[in-house]
Amino acid sequence: MNDSSWGAPPSAGLRGPDQGTAPGYGWEVPSSSAGPVHEVGGAAQTRPMPTVPHAGGDSGEAADRDRGAAQPGGPLFRDEREPPPGSRQPAGHPPTPPDPAPDPAPAGGARSGGAGQGKKKSAGRNLRAAIGVGVGLGVIIVASLFIYKPVFIGVIAVAVVVGLWELTSRLAERKDIRVPLVPLAVGGVAMVVAGYVRGAQGAVVAVALTALAVLVWRMTEPPDNYLRDVTAGVFAAFYVPFLATFVALMLDTGDGPWRVLTFLLLTVVSDTGAYAVGWRFGRHPLAPRISPGKTREGLLGAVTFAMAAGALCMQYLIDGGVWWQGLLLGLAAAVSATLGDLGESMIKRDLGIKDMGKLLPGHGGIMDRLDSLLPTAPVVWLLLVIFVGG
Repeated sequence: MNDSSWGAPPSAGLRGPDQGTAPGYGWEVPSSSAGPVHEVGGAAQTRPMPTVPHAGGDSGEAADRDRGAAQPGGPLFRDEREPPPGSRQPAGHPPTPPDPAPDPAPAGGARSGGAGQGKKKSAGRNLRAAIGVGVGLGVIIVASLFIYKPVFIGVIAVAVVVGLWELTSRLAERKDIRVPLVPLAVGGVAMVVAGYVRGAQGAVVAVALTALAVLVWRMTEPPDNYLRDVTAGVFAAFYVPFLATFVALMLDTGDGPWRVLTFLLLTVVSDTGAYAVGWRFGRHPLAPRISPGKTREGLLGAVTFAMAAGALCMQYLIDGGVWWQGLLLGLAAAVSATLGDLGESMIKRDLGIKDMGKLLPGHGGIMDRLDSLLPTAPVVWLLLVIFVGG
């Protein structure tokens, strides 16, 4: 998820490279850059300085100028600027009031979400495109999930391959880390399929073979930076396909589609709650060094929304579930989703990029949508096994 999805629009305040231009997992630090405000239509309160003749003639006037004394028709104080030629008013005429200036943004800026702001808020991204893409993906996922499970496994596999491509491409572009994509993509698909067909044991065997394939594949190139490249490859294997395998493990149960739907709802609702609350009320930064857009208020919104959704899902969607289990499930999902978002923000900040890709309008890349889902999958899978069995 983009940073903009966590909070306030990025029109003011701190910014980071993983921050959305737009979401906002929220959350911006209030700005204090607003300057003094003059009353509209009011003129600066000054009074004319009386002209006192100097007995010393020209030499006295020069001395006064050297000492910064006020001169007839000149600036009243040292920090005042000389008015441009032709702008002085004739004697006896009142000064012309200055043109009304636009109301400055209140302290905290548009991102703080305070009431009565003079500046119009922006969502920080193309919300129309983001909503359209989100609805389209949701229809595909739900239809495949409840109509034919193998099709949903194919959707997961495609997302894994595209996510690996985005991650390895950015590593090569920004850090010159050459991760072998072919063994990662083949091994990633094998992990998801093995998890669905053979369970956890099949997934573990597949991830081990994928790591070995990365080590061997990289041997076909010069040994320079071999350790760096294979380390990044093993990290990518665990970060994307291995975590996604837990979604396939959830699906391989009697009420598998409802478990997967609960997992998706909790993550989406957590993200939505963080974005809505953080955008409106976010003032206190959560992790300014990692993602300046996320705030504590946004995290509170994520937890509140996810716990409510968890209670409803466990009570009405999961066989044998009760509402208090859903509260714990929602709390854990909100925390893991936030940590996942911060984790990818850390990666993007290290790489110096804003989004992992541009495949999804209004969202960024596939990895920008998987950042919260991936770490939440094993958490939800484990708690569901503890609460209602595997």
